[in-house]
Amino acid sequence: MRIAIASDHAGFDLKAELVPVLTEWGHEVIDLGPESDARVDYPDFGYKLANFVAAGDATFGVAICGSGIGISIAVNRNPKCRCARVDDPYSAALAREHNDANVIAIGARLMGVDMAKACIQTFIVGEFAGGRHGPRVNKLSHPSC
Repeated sequence: MRIAIASDHAGFDLKAELVPVLTEWGHEVIDLGPESDARVDYPDFGYKLANFVAAGDATFGVAICGSGIGISIAVNRNPKCRCARVDDPYSAALAREHNDANVIAIGARLMGVDMAKACIQTFIVGEFAGGRHGPRVNKLSHPSC
């Protein structure tokens, strides 16, 4: 599986710990930056990740900032992305099952590396349930209002 990952400066250290883990799990990892923990703006990297996933260049994306909130908002500006900020494996599973999320957002200041790994593992093996969730997910990219 091809997984793109991006962060801001607050998420840089967690991203650096997760890239080799994802590689060890057998995935091709595309690190979209930043390349250091120097201050950067999370929207820049959220947009970059969103465009990469929306173009079909990755199966899933992993977005990391201090809280996971700001970068998830940036990713969700792209109508082809459904980014879910998660706190635990259960929320990661529901993001895939009910929302067909294609990007997971993690708060580096709120979650340790072991919980982040558990969330990502649950997310990438999860499957969209479809059914009653399908029309709802479709409305996320095609609002009628």
